[in-house]
Amino acid sequence: MHNANFKFNQPWINQRADPYIYFHSDGWYYFTASVPEYDRIILRRSRDLYDLDKAEEITVWKKHDSGPMSYHIWAPEIHFIMGKWVIYFSAGEKDDIWKIRPYALECTGSNPYTDPWRERGMLRPAADDCFSFQGFSLDATVFSVRDEHYLIWAEKVGVGKQISNLYIGKMDTPFSLKTVQVLLTTPDYEWERFGLWVNEGPSVLIHNQTIYLTYSASDTGIHYCIGMLTANIYADLLDPKVWKKSPVPVLKSDEAKCIFGPGHNSFVKDAEGNDILIYHARTTSHIVENPLYNPDRHAMLMKIKWSQNDQPVFSFEG
Repeated sequence: MHNANFKFNQPWINQRADPYIYFHSDGWYYFTASVPEYDRIILRRSRDLYDLDKAEEITVWKKHDSGPMSYHIWAPEIHFIMGKWVIYFSAGEKDDIWKIRPYALECTGSNPYTDPWRERGMLRPAADDCFSFQGFSLDATVFSVRDEHYLIWAEKVGVGKQISNLYIGKMDTPFSLKTVQVLLTTPDYEWERFGLWVNEGPSVLIHNQTIYLTYSASDTGIHYCIGMLTANIYADLLDPKVWKKSPVPVLKSDEAKCIFGPGHNSFVKDAEGNDILIYHARTTSHIVENPLYNPDRHAMLMKIKWSQNDQPVFSFEG
């Protein structure tokens, strides 16, 4: 039972962007996130979700000095998939810092906190897919439905500034796809196009028979916000027509609450069975220079409420 005085929607773990929490059957909550230096992958664990802010933080992997995985270490996620502990993350190269691609680490033992991790290289597309992971691609996440494992990720296409879309595919291993990419969403609306045209940071919440796929939109400043797609778990999830997109963001900046640019979230249940949104946000609207390199992004928690028609309600109240 968490402390009744816990402060939701306030900075909880400071300067940890793109927060991801995974609860495992071993009874531990595992936390990872981007650090402002973008140079390593960190991990915390706690028996109590609400104590992760006080948990020891360890480094499980550091960037290379050159070549692939030597710059912009972004948005790690820890998963237990197909019997393996895996951390997915994105990284660029020191001599080509925007050559961002998705990579994976695999734990060599059964304890992700104490056992070593080994590199498994870049994620691999299906044999007949000549598009996936060829360009700027990042924010890979995985989920499982009806004995199938799916990967969703963001990838930029086009010319000029390029457009970041979300794609989905079925997996045959934790490190490779067995189907060609399917386009899930592209930045259609004005709120997805501030600064950059962006859909990224996908995360999946399954409630009853519905999949809620949240994602982040626009650049990483105060206009960063969260959109959502929904689909039925029994639908053909590789058919883009089964995914219904909200025409408005489900979460955006709230000046009165001093919460700016909420985004890049994940989901977990607390010990009481409440669905909890983990997200990062800024506490000031004044951002000097490139928001990507401003460390004022802090991990926060929100308790999700459910409406009478079983829709998630994202609210800064409470």
